Amino acid sequence: MLERKPDSPFPGLVDRFVTYAKIHTTSAEDSDTYPSTLRQFDLARLLVDELKDLGLSDAAVDDHCYVTANLPASPGREKVPAIAFISHMDTYPEVSGENVVPTFHEDYQGGNIDLPNNDKKIVAAENPYLQECLGETIITADGTTLLGADDKAGIAEILEALTRIHENPDWQHGPVKIAFTPDEEVGAGVKHFDVKKFGATVAYTMDGGRRGEIEDETFCADSALVTFVGRDIHPGYAKDKMIPSVKLAGIFLESLPREGAPESTEGKEGYIHPIGIKGNTSETEVTLLIRDFELAELGPKAEMIREYAEKTCAKWPGSSFRMEIKEYYRNMKYDLEKEPRAMAYALEAVKRAGIEPVQGSIRGGTDGSTLSAKGLPTPNVFTGEQDFHGYGEWICVKDMELATETLLRIIEVWCEKES
Repeated sequence: MLERKPDSPFPGLVDRFVTYAKIHTTSAEDSDTYPSTLRQFDLARLLVDELKDLGLSDAAVDDHCYVTANLPASPGREKVPAIAFISHMDTYPEVSGENVVPTFHEDYQGGNIDLPNNDKKIVAAENPYLQECLGETIITADGTTLLGADDKAGIAEILEALTRIHENPDWQHGPVKIAFTPDEEVGAGVKHFDVKKFGATVAYTMDGGRRGEIEDETFCADSALVTFVGRDIHPGYAKDKMIPSVKLAGIFLESLPREGAPESTEGKEGYIHPIGIKGNTSETEVTLLIRDFELAELGPKAEMIREYAEKTCAKWPGSSFRMEIKEYYRNMKYDLEKEPRAMAYALEAVKRAGIEPVQGSIRGGTDGSTLSAKGLPTPNVFTGEQDFHGYGEWICVKDMELATETLLRIIEVWCEKES
């Protein structure tokens, strides 16, 4: 393990994380700009300065808010394939990420964790992984915001690893590339990312959960926009004439079965999930997410949505609907299979960090899904973040340390195997 200098002038892992968590970087779903919020540049500019302080002299942020930097290989290791580490700077937009107050719970001994404000608590029964963190320090927010460990823990761990490399110049490594992205939480994190120009052979998103887990699968993801068309007329003269599309949408939503919804699925089960409704008497749009680990299962789920829409309109003669399917991302396992070293070396690194490796799947997507499809194989590495996207988000400091060590071991394995 690479050690920190006792008199290191650089912030420690936890100090970095706390600093990043306090910076408001929430992205926005309804924005027509890229990045979706200018406040993400506040963290981006800070990270550029910190990367330069660590000797990555070409660190920069571009107009799309992509922070990139290169750590040159050790002398004699220039032919080792370049690998990259990536984390996103934004936080989930539906829970406040402003005025975050990181709160420490030291020597956790089990049970619920009370948050200082808002009468909220982290319920141990809903967070069984807490049992793996007995005696450790847990960091939460104060109950009024999310914490932002998703994904500022990943950023802090990358900077911590770079600090240890900087302070141990004799440690051998190949070329390492860094990228910090905006707008991951709104599905646009690498929309403008130039994979070819970036020049990495493989990359790793530092954006996973439990210790030891390396994820090589995501959902295949589409969305469906179902527009119900009714007939508007003055309500005072509407008898036997009006067809309120809002009511059609309500009938449709009520008809969708709970079986096959997010609240009733787990593991490798896919789902259909209505997430938005807007409209008026004439037309009402319903937006639904379609998710499955198998690409072949997306079509049947879309057809199921169409059938329920048809049944809805059949109940109200004169009504109709339109349906549009939009492709989002695909299971990254299809692309990772083309570059087996990406997973093999990461799993070996976990073992070297003294942890039992777990090959996992994400019931969601990451920037790695899109990057893998663009030709940059990108598994996802654990950071320790837990129960993200809510007021009860938390992280164990031990997991942050282990994630940092795993990152360093990934660099080590690539250097050893490919020299």
